[in-house]
Parts: sequence; structure tokens; C-alpha cells
Amino acid sequence: MPIFSKRLKELRTSRRLYQRELAELLGISIRGYQCYETGEHEPGVKKLIALADFYGVSIDYLVGRTNRPDFKPEDKG
Repeated sequence: MPIFSKRLKELRTSRRLYQRELAELLGISIRGYQCYETGEHEPGVKKLIALADFYGVSIDYLVGRTNRPDFKPEDKG
């Protein structure tokens, strides 16, 4: 299982969420979301950002570029 799929499933299950809830958040079908967790498909940039924001982690963490999940967005003001 690719690191993205593994981390996505770990984040979801650690928060006791259903795949249906994440599919709704992303505006995709449950099957579409399941494909992310099984590694059959990868999300586009907008959905990847939405997932990272939802979980409060960096995109780098989701895709396996770092093992540190912490993320602090810059102030855009």
C-alpha cells in the first residue's frame, strides 16, 4: 500500500470517521474515496489540500515526504 493511502486510512480511522464522511467532504463518491485508500487513484491538488486542511497536517506528510504531521499555515494577511 502506498504511503499516501496508508496515512489517509490511519488519519481517518484514528478519528473514527467513515469513508462516507470524507467522500462528502471532498464532493466525490464513496467508491472514489475508497480508491484513494486502496491506492487505485490519487487525488488532484485541490482535494489533496482539502484533506491536509481537514486533518491539520501538511501535504508533505500525506504523500510521505516527511514523517512530521505538524503544519502551521502562514498568515496571509
